[in-house]
Amino acid sequence: MKTLVLSFFLSLSMLIGFGQEKTKQQIKEEQKLAKQKEVEALIDSKEFEFVGDRAYPQSGRSIDLTTNSNYFRLKNDSIHSEMPFFGRAYSGVAYGGGGGLYFKGPIKNYSVEKGKKKYIIKADVRDSSDSYSVFLTVFFDGGASLNINSNNRAPINYSGDIEKLKKK
Repeated sequence: MKTLVLSFFLSLSMLIGFGQEKTKQQIKEEQKLAKQKEVEALIDSKEFEFVGDRAYPQSGRSIDLTTNSNYFRLKNDSIHSEMPFFGRAYSGVAYGGGGGLYFKGPIKNYSVEKGKKKYIIKADVRDSSDSYSVFLTVFFDGGASLNINSNNRAPINYSGDIEKLKKK
């Protein structure tokens, strides 16, 4: 009888112990929420960097950017872009000159909209030679899509991730 009661209590305590463990689904949800809060903090701080892994020119195939260094930085009230450009240039761009969307300037008309699963950031930037309209869609998992429209070039889209600015 003692063995029966003892085995009953041991099995009951094991069930209670297993019942308190988190399921894989619960762990995934917690990680998802933590990443969402991290992304929200980055957006609120207005200090982050977009790094592209693919470029989607208006005509042609997508282009892998993993071997090209590129970034689009938002820091306080300015934007610094060093993104490669693949597409048609209209005017104001010398043949073989420039090569990419390299610009730096203060932000104008900045806005952030929060959707169900993403943030949409809109901004305008003007440098000495051109003006740019920027649309950055940031998903709660940290993935992002960057669209840059220029007066002198065809629009181009990039996909990648946002990350915290690295301290120098």
